[in-house]
Amino acid sequence: MGLRGNITRTNLAYANLNRDWRVYEALGKSLITKARRLHRSDTNGLDIEEMIYAVDSSSIDLCVSLFPWAKFKKTNSAVKMHTQMELTGSIPVFISITAGCVHDVNFLDEILFEPGSIYIFDRGYLDFRRLRRIATFGAYFVIRSKTNTRISVTEAHPVEESLGLNCDQTVRFSSVQGKRDYPERLRRISYIDPLTEKKLTFLTNCFHLPAVVVADIYRNRWQIELFFKWIKQNLRIKSFYGNSENAVRTQIWIAICVYLMVACLNKEHRIEGQLSRILQLLSVNVFEKLPLRELLMNSAPMKDSEPNSNQLTFNGF
Repeated sequence: MGLRGNITRTNLAYANLNRDWRVYEALGKSLITKARRLHRSDTNGLDIEEMIYAVDSSSIDLCVSLFPWAKFKKTNSAVKMHTQMELTGSIPVFISITAGCVHDVNFLDEILFEPGSIYIFDRGYLDFRRLRRIATFGAYFVIRSKTNTRISVTEAHPVEESLGLNCDQTVRFSSVQGKRDYPERLRRISYIDPLTEKKLTFLTNCFHLPAVVVADIYRNRWQIELFFKWIKQNLRIKSFYGNSENAVRTQIWIAICVYLMVACLNKEHRIEGQLSRILQLLSVNVFEKLPLRELLMNSAPMKDSEPNSNQLTFNGF
């Protein structure tokens, strides 16, 4: 790589301070376009035509004395990685990095909602005015309801309790703010998750899909949690080379770019294996002058084969 001396932490901190993080953001957006194109033929596993997106955020804790610009609480700082993820292929399509004090619902103001698509939210995104904005775009949402959300039931529909469904109702918000900000009807579905045995209640403006499909759509939200977990476990976004906002944004966007490049590589070469294994293989062989496909194929796990006839055997006594 042409390196003639040691690279110190100070060198990296200086580079992260003076090189604009938007360069890596632009690279990330280019990789997002490529990754979505490669995963276009994948299925979301739900047998529905609508495009499904999960929206959530993940916090990265920081030291308040070293990162005072990332305001969160009095005792610590943090940044948030707000993410909109396409469930087909687990590709993040839109990411916004903010200080930890920025509430999750503010991210909804930045999203360009696609007509006919379905967006999944946790209850932290429950905001009447913003939900109505999604509906005005012709998009659908599935959001978990809060226990103190005031609603009135206008119609009840039969459900199959054997599928874990408790209720399927047509409702309206009954609070003053709810009536003002979202006057249209909604659908409330209550469901017991068979894995956790936890009762979940959803609100949605999607009336054309069966109730059990709506519940399955929300259950697929776990994919975005796996994305956050993978990024934090496999890439360096917990300790930073530099304390400036530019340094933090640079390092997070580089991590996102690495995830996208590995996802593209996995799809292009049709590699059977986890992304973490591919990343480990590339990091170990970073200085090897080999075509990527040859490197990955040579390191593919060997399948069980017939025993070698030259192998000595033990017959016992």
